[in-house]
Amino acid sequence: MPGSNVGSTPLRIAVLGAGNIGLPLGRHWLAAGHTVTFGSRTPDRLASLVEEAGERARASGYPDAVDASDVVLLSVPRPHLEELLEQVGNHLTGKTVIDATSPIGLSEDGLFVSELRAGLTQGSWSAQRLPNSSVARAFTHFPDELLWPRGTQQRHFWGMAVAADDEDALGITERLVRDAGFVPVRLGGLDESAALEPGGALFGYFSTAAGLRRAAGIEDD
Repeated sequence: MPGSNVGSTPLRIAVLGAGNIGLPLGRHWLAAGHTVTFGSRTPDRLASLVEEAGERARASGYPDAVDASDVVLLSVPRPHLEELLEQVGNHLTGKTVIDATSPIGLSEDGLFVSELRAGLTQGSWSAQRLPNSSVARAFTHFPDELLWPRGTQQRHFWGMAVAADDEDALGITERLVRDAGFVPVRLGGLDESAALEPGGALFGYFSTAAGLRRAAGIEDD
């Protein structure tokens, strides 16, 4: 993605999965002036949502939503992610992809753990799966039921951790975090984003930007 897209020009965003994460974020981004296409296996069921959201909101199948956009949010349940990428992987070439999925599992003693192999983050998994896209991670640790109320009623108070290997993708993701009403907190590259994983220091945790940095062990500048 060209660095110019990090500025003030409205973005064309595909939200793949209009559920507990994708729906509130899509509404935030529409309010910020972006165009949002909600991708779904059954786009007709989103007709009332799109009508209510206004002229910059659309609904379509997954491939068409990606083709109409420059930035793509992956917000389907993690067990459906592989199937989704089989459908749209070739359409994601050259696009910024924000992965908001979480490979949630439970340990024998009832603790959240990642279902990926040890040492592999979800962001790195997606980057390996999408070598021709610029992958970022965001919107994964914050309780999804709070994405709308905290982003509207207490704008720019709560921190949101982000990670990416590509500087342009990171800048675009930080912009969209701000447009959703949160304060971005950089964790580093995708290999350094383990704090976002199930069982990680930030998973399910919400705080101010300073609180996130402290919980993740990031020293202030």
